Amino acid sequence: MTLSNAQAAVDHWINTVGIRYYDELTNMAILTEETGEVARLMSRLYGEQSFKRPEDAEAAPAKLADEMADVLFVLICLANQTGVDLTAALQRNLEKKSIRDA
Repeated sequence: MTLSNAQAAVDHWINTVGIRYYDELTNMAILTEETGEVARLMSRLYGEQSFKRPEDAEAAPAKLADEMADVLFVLICLANQTGVDLTAALQRNLEKKSIRDA
């Protein structure tokens, strides 16, 4: 799936299943919450924190992927709401980094 496809798929889902977009500030708060969930898992999988239960550690890699997808979903919602073409934005960002870090 391309970024353009993802933006279209999320928009379709929002308008058919999700009913409507939350407002931009609500989605920003949700993005922050989802990012925190990724950070929590990263600190346990790759940092110094530990899981309280062994079954949590076993499920963590799949949970991390799911939480990263939640972050991407909300970021795509924000892009759709604000008129950002993520493909073009990422291309520009990679060009900027390539010139800056050459």
